[in-house]
Amino acid sequence: MIKLLYFATLRERIGMAEESLPMPAEITTVDALLGWLRQRGPEYQRALADPAMVRVAVNQDYARGGDAVKAGDEVALFPPVTGG
Repeated sequence: MIKLLYFATLRERIGMAEESLPMPAEITTVDALLGWLRQRGPEYQRALADPAMVRVAVNQDYARGGDAVKAGDEVALFPPVTGG
């Protein structure tokens, strides 16, 4: 299983704050995970359509597209954050 947390506009578009899903064996990177999620339905496609508008943290560490992800990880998805 992988635990997914959705924040801000991503949470609103997907329609939930978190979910746990079985992790397909072929999903090994953040980019692969995002691609798999986009295929789960139109709400995921809309929320994750623009990779520039999605930031990812794996186990509370910022992650890039090629970074590893595996079953048991906690993955947070959120829009870019600006400081003030």
